[in-house]
Amino acid sequence: MNDRTTERPERMRRSAPGDRQEPDPPPLAIPENPMAERIVGAAFVAALLAGFGLLGVYLLGGQTQVEAILLTICLGGIGAGIIVWSQALLPNRIVSETRHPLRSEPDEEGGVLAAPAITRRTMLIRLMAAAFAGLGAALAIPVFSLGPAPGRDLFVTPWRSGLRLVDDQGAVVHRDQIPMGGLLTVFPDGSPGSADGQTLLINVGAGLLQVAPDRLSWAPEGFVAYSKVCTHAGCPVGLYRASLHSLICPCHQSTFDVLRGAVPTGGPAVRPLPQLPIKLQSDGTFVALGDFTEPVGPSFWNIHSGG
Repeated sequence: MNDRTTERPERMRRSAPGDRQEPDPPPLAIPENPMAERIVGAAFVAALLAGFGLLGVYLLGGQTQVEAILLTICLGGIGAGIIVWSQALLPNRIVSETRHPLRSEPDEEGGVLAAPAITRRTMLIRLMAAAFAGLGAALAIPVFSLGPAPGRDLFVTPWRSGLRLVDDQGAVVHRDQIPMGGLLTVFPDGSPGSADGQTLLINVGAGLLQVAPDRLSWAPEGFVAYSKVCTHAGCPVGLYRASLHSLICPCHQSTFDVLRGAVPTGGPAVRPLPQLPIKLQSDGTFVALGDFTEPVGPSFWNIHSGG
């Protein structure tokens, strides 16, 4: 009890205002390594030059290989500089202070205030910031190359109600041109060769289709029309295996079941090929009853919003 009583005033006396405090632990020694500093500086300068070089190449028209090399140098320079800095220029000693230091002595304050405004470390920090700025500028500028928003263009094609089905030469298609198990690429009248209007007209025969009841009228006498644009990556679906009633995309082997509404049965595609509602005229020609009910081609982020 007496020992504790004696020890407590001693502690209070040592922390009393005006008394000289116990010496603080020695400050962390920052390694002096001029070679490492030069390496870090060179890495950041290389990254800075590569970043603005990438920007310049892009503004001059772009060249994929050169842009890839410059981007590699920029990212590599920043990464190398940070790694060398962390390994060679940062203190590696762990120190735990027993208490918060009080105000420094006047002579110590004067020494700190008299330190040079810009040191080599400050310069390295600024070089690193400049390197990141160059990289950011090079990566941000391409945003200005984005075209106008597509709006409804992704949701509509040239097909309209009443338009006749024609071939790539603009000639009207007749039913006799497509035998049982055959197919023909058709387009809307007035837009032969249109990329989003290309459609496969297939003669599968009456009574074989297994589509929704409200879509049976879209396939008169077994003639059914599907978009030719693959819903995976937009390639033209040009292969037809009549014995299996399967459409196959040659790019990534997506397979679609013609009898069941062109639903995907294999490959990476996840959406069916959109069906075009058509009508068979008394003269044996075909007309569209409207546009596709779903967007054609690959999916996009707001495909279900309707534009």
